[in-house]
Amino acid sequence: MGTGAPRGERQAPAVVRAQVDHGFAELVADPDRPQSWTLLLDGTAQSHVDLADPEHLEFEYVRRIAHVADRIAAPAAPLRVLHLGGGAWTLARYLAATRPGSAQTVVELDAALAELVAHRLPGPDGGDGVALVVAEARASLERFPGGGFDLVVLDVFAGARTPAQVTTAEFVAAVRRVLAPGGTYVANLGDGAPWPFLPGQVATLGAAFTGLALIASPEVLRGRRFGNLVLAGSDAGLPVPELVRRAAADPFPARVLDDDATRALADGAAVVTDGSAVPSPRPPAGFWGQ
Repeated sequence: MGTGAPRGERQAPAVVRAQVDHGFAELVADPDRPQSWTLLLDGTAQSHVDLADPEHLEFEYVRRIAHVADRIAAPAAPLRVLHLGGGAWTLARYLAATRPGSAQTVVELDAALAELVAHRLPGPDGGDGVALVVAEARASLERFPGGGFDLVVLDVFAGARTPAQVTTAEFVAAVRRVLAPGGTYVANLGDGAPWPFLPGQVATLGAAFTGLALIASPEVLRGRRFGNLVLAGSDAGLPVPELVRRAAADPFPARVLDDDATRALADGAAVVTDGSAVPSPRPPAGFWGQ
């Protein structure tokens, strides 16, 4: 007979620890889902992946970004996607499964982290239309042709904060250059009342795109806690009614704000520029970014 844990007892999850270029990484096995792992960087959860079921999205904010990706084109139609911020490639794996044939590029600053993920969590590679670029997110935009992507996703954090250089009008202009006409930009941001960060981001995207939408938990929007806010912009409009239905059906339902309601959150804030930008606020202790 085997020598596993007695019936009813749960073994401690397997953990892989490694020093990477920009911090300390941990891959923690999910005891509730075989072949699932959470990636943490300096103690902050960055990604959750299920190698057996890439369509399973554990983190609510990733699910909300996926709702946008699901609704900007016909079901299963391939998309050209640029992921600024790699983590464990959760969304790229999801889109490779749900939209076969999609051409995706994942940009990751940390070469050692990218190597760790590729080695320990093998998944989409060049054969699945996913290319990895090791570079800083904003600088990487210079290497891509104009109009080359249908969707650009920003999910970049340094020390659990969105770096200042990817929050500005100049950065958004560079994103617009690589977006195809009618393409969609989605940013994962962190903020909470009294809102030192979100109003400027809404003003900045609002000056660049004719259509905005925001997805977040009701508690965050009411100012009761810090949390993730998924902010989207497109000149082709955003499928708000469909997003409302999808977000309401989630295990943790979210609110979806349309263009008018999203723009109202700017509350007179100025467009953020390279000269005025600051990183997003630091999350409170214990916040894991879900």
